[in-house]
Amino acid sequence: MRYSAFFICAAVCAISLYTTAVHGRGLWWLLASAILVLLGLWDLRQRQHAVLRNYPLLGHLRFLFEYIRPEIRQYFIEGDTEAQPFSRSQRSLVYQRAKSQVDNRPFGTQLDVGAHGYEWVNHSMLPTKLASHDFRLWIGGSPDSPSPSVEPCTQPYHASVFNISAMSFGALSANAILALNQGARMGGFIHDTGEGSISEHHRVHGGDLIWEVASGYFGCRNADGTFSEEKFVANATSPQVKMIEIKLSQGAKPGHGGVLPGAKVTPEIAAARGVPVGVDCISPSSHSAFATPVELMHFIARLRRLSGGKPTGFKFCVGHPWEWFAMVKAMLETGITPDFIVVDGAEGGTGAAPVEFVDHVGVPLQEGLLLVHNTLIGVNLRERIKIGAAGKVITAFDIARMMALGADWCNSGRGFMMALGCIQAQTCHTGTCPTGVTTQDPVRQQALVVPDKATRVANFHRNTLHALLELVQAAGLTHPNEITAHHIVRRMNDTQVSLLSNLVLRVEPGSLLGPLDRQHKVFQNYWPLADAHSFQPLQPPMLRPSAPGHSAEAQSQVSPSREGIWT
Repeated sequence: MRYSAFFICAAVCAISLYTTAVHGRGLWWLLASAILVLLGLWDLRQRQHAVLRNYPLLGHLRFLFEYIRPEIRQYFIEGDTEAQPFSRSQRSLVYQRAKSQVDNRPFGTQLDVGAHGYEWVNHSMLPTKLASHDFRLWIGGSPDSPSPSVEPCTQPYHASVFNISAMSFGALSANAILALNQGARMGGFIHDTGEGSISEHHRVHGGDLIWEVASGYFGCRNADGTFSEEKFVANATSPQVKMIEIKLSQGAKPGHGGVLPGAKVTPEIAAARGVPVGVDCISPSSHSAFATPVELMHFIARLRRLSGGKPTGFKFCVGHPWEWFAMVKAMLETGITPDFIVVDGAEGGTGAAPVEFVDHVGVPLQEGLLLVHNTLIGVNLRERIKIGAAGKVITAFDIARMMALGADWCNSGRGFMMALGCIQAQTCHTGTCPTGVTTQDPVRQQALVVPDKATRVANFHRNTLHALLELVQAAGLTHPNEITAHHIVRRMNDTQVSLLSNLVLRVEPGSLLGPLDRQHKVFQNYWPLADAHSFQPLQPPMLRPSAPGHSAEAQSQVSPSREGIWT
């Protein structure tokens, strides 16, 4: 059995050799079988794959099926609601909205409404009727009410509640960037550049930009990789740049730097990032322009001033709670507040990252968003700082849910990638993207036709917000920012449901400025450790003292508290 394929090919080769020599027929059979025999001999002698040594020729079927396994599952096996990170049902919804096709579904929901974790929005007997789905918010104060921050914003931005998340040129193809930016201009929403800075492709169509400034300071760096004021001003004062975002970390790989190999640093990428062509492009894991929370606040004020007063904030994936609390204490001490904070959930991320980081590093969006939102409420800064949320947000319900948890707006990366035509092949890091979205191969990216895909980007945005409009109306509200955790219900088990407001962290205004005795454990444990002048805790975090007569080891085996995370 092991050698059957090899022996059959050898027999066919011998017979073909005879018929070719005697009758002059069978040459093609001879050539084909001879090639297979030679391949079988190579299989027997090679030392890399044990399967091929034991099963010459036949063993190649194993590698073939392994290679096409994702496609077989995606197209023939998996159900509409099964796959991760996005199910076929979710992907189909994006495609339908991007193409402005009918997205209504007959015959009822495919979801199990009795499953633990199923959620819904409570509707009203008096639905509202709204004139437009163009929901917006002011970031950086407003024309009538300037921000009271030190070095305040003087050019507030009127943003959509649904925007394109940070994705760099280099990670995405030139055609993908062109289509995203043109779609953003057509739809009147904003496009985050990602840490790769502003490329020539971002400028072609003139769509509004959030310029992301990361630890590599691409687009505003000196030759040694440090921050350059002169180069920053040249980009930041462009009328196309509407907001400045300092990237502290990202959901895909929080706390992890990166390297773009020199072979991939093309002249276009080098020009955008301000690095030499063909030289490894390093993204450090931390910034060199600041080292403490107070210095971060002064850096925010500096960039806001240098940009001409544009809204300036930062993006991060929540990690150690005391580091976030230290930033908040620095805001209180300096009087400098960011105009916005984007919370990136650990479940997000369009870039490739080590498996351990993808699966086990960083706080998921719900918990990170709740902590940021409630901390700002607890120190009376929430009204001054807008919060964006990013992490697997693609549907109107996703947006509504994040706003119920405290977000002012939502960003989507993979949703807009799918609007461009991404089929979730998950080959983004290989340069062989089948749809031309995440490749620098000029031939492959030609498959992405910019005018067509730009229209789909705009359609996806418009149709998603129209669906959000219908949710808002059904709930009897007038704007998504009125959605709270009181409007969302979650099934706990077969017989119990609960309002989300009864399950999540909530803090009273100003309550963190006084005694912490009545606050959640996360504040009791970590707020005292936070220092505005250091990201390090004032003392090593300690476990709570053991109860009398109980060892710490025994306590560690007790069931988790029902107070939620961070206990």
